[in-house]
Amino acid sequence: MNKIYFFAQIRELLGIESLELMVEQMSIAQLLDQLSLRGDKWSFALKEKTVLCAVNHALVDYHHIIQHGDEIAFFPPVTGG
Repeated sequence: MNKIYFFAQIRELLGIESLELMVEQMSIAQLLDQLSLRGDKWSFALKEKTVLCAVNHALVDYHHIIQHGDEIAFFPPVTGG
């Protein structure tokens, strides 16, 4: 299983902080596509090219392949504290 976290505006738009899915051996782009199929708010919140992604606390690009147990985080390009 993989834990997926959503931060800042993305979390607010989706109304959830995290979820668990089996997404190993999938690219970040494929994960974004899969999540976007959950509905309009998901598609809007996770628009490719406007979302940053980290895997295990390191920024990655959309071609990165997810492995078993990876923690994935999505957040907007600018977040405040």
